[in-house]
Amino acid sequence: MDIVILAVVIALVAVGVISGLVVSSRRKKQLPPSAPSSTPTITTPPAEPHVGDESGPPREEPRRTIEEVGLPDGTEATATAPAVEDPVVAAPPVAIEIPEPTAGRLVRLRARLARSQNTLGKGLLTLLSREHLDDETWEEIEDTLLTADVGVAPTQELVDRLRERVRVLGTRTPDELRSLLREELLALLRTDFDRAVKTESGLDTPGVVMVVGVNGTGKTTTTGKLARVLVADGRSVVLGAADTFRAAAADQLQTWGERVGARTVRGPEGGDPASIAFDAVKEGIAEGADVVLIDTAGRLHTKTGLMDELGKVKRVVEKHGPLDEVLLVLDATTGQNGLVQARVFAEVVDITGIVLTKLDGTAKGGIVIAVQRELGVPVKLIGLGEGPDDLAPFEPEAFVDALIDG
Repeated sequence: MDIVILAVVIALVAVGVISGLVVSSRRKKQLPPSAPSSTPTITTPPAEPHVGDESGPPREEPRRTIEEVGLPDGTEATATAPAVEDPVVAAPPVAIEIPEPTAGRLVRLRARLARSQNTLGKGLLTLLSREHLDDETWEEIEDTLLTADVGVAPTQELVDRLRERVRVLGTRTPDELRSLLREELLALLRTDFDRAVKTESGLDTPGVVMVVGVNGTGKTTTTGKLARVLVADGRSVVLGAADTFRAAAADQLQTWGERVGARTVRGPEGGDPASIAFDAVKEGIAEGADVVLIDTAGRLHTKTGLMDELGKVKRVVEKHGPLDEVLLVLDATTGQNGLVQARVFAEVVDITGIVLTKLDGTAKGGIVIAVQRELGVPVKLIGLGEGPDDLAPFEPEAFVDALIDG
């Protein structure tokens, strides 16, 4: 009996010992290995977020009343709203200029004219001063005149008269030759022409001046400069921008007008030139202006349809009253080609006067003689530079003096 009890006790003890060893072994396997040189880090899994977890503790700051809180002033809305274009602000008015008086303009520009025409005047005087004026010398004189665009008929006429007068005169001092040449050139230029630009209608309506010419002759610029000439002489001017086919032609003319206080009547680009010309005269009558200047589109003289349209502009304008002046603008550097242009324009409209531009840029001043002979109308204005007041009334005496005394 005692032996059995002892055996049971021993068995229980053995089971307990074995159980302890197993438990001890499991606990050791669950422990993480320790690093020899660092403190073990225990990582805690993140907790599930709860409502309000993102809010921090309230900050301690003084509380403000509603009066102290600034209300929105709309700047934030402006920042996010679509951009609105600034309203168009009218440009400041152009300062009105006082043009230079027209009296004596050509005399003031005489030195410039003399430099450009040196070949004609000096060449003729040099040839005429030769001791023996034989046939070869007279041929050289003819060539000089033809090269200067005087034209065949006027050249032959001038040479014949010079030969006769030199033969009769006998002696030929420099002063005598200069006086002789001056007389003959003035005879060709015809001092009996009335060269005043007609700007008075004789009625209760403004004088109407139409400016015509081919592209590139400086027609719009000449119209603007003519406005300065008239304003300088105390006339009030309305400009009609009937050149609707060339880009910015109306803007260019309006700029010229604003400089001297002249109003410009204009229409849409590509509009009817005759309608704009009609409105310009109508406005000139309403305003009581002295002169209406109408700038027409540059016509290519080879295009019959465009030339017919120019005739239409003339007819429409004349519904208000007579057209007082039709000025043909020619580029002096085109020479004899300018005469072809002049003939065609003369067939469409009654040319009453000629404006020669760029006369300072050519030695071919004989075009003045040739174009007058061709059309039977006077050169009334000449352009001698790029300046706003470089358009001068043509004065034959001053012109000839510049040729032979420059």
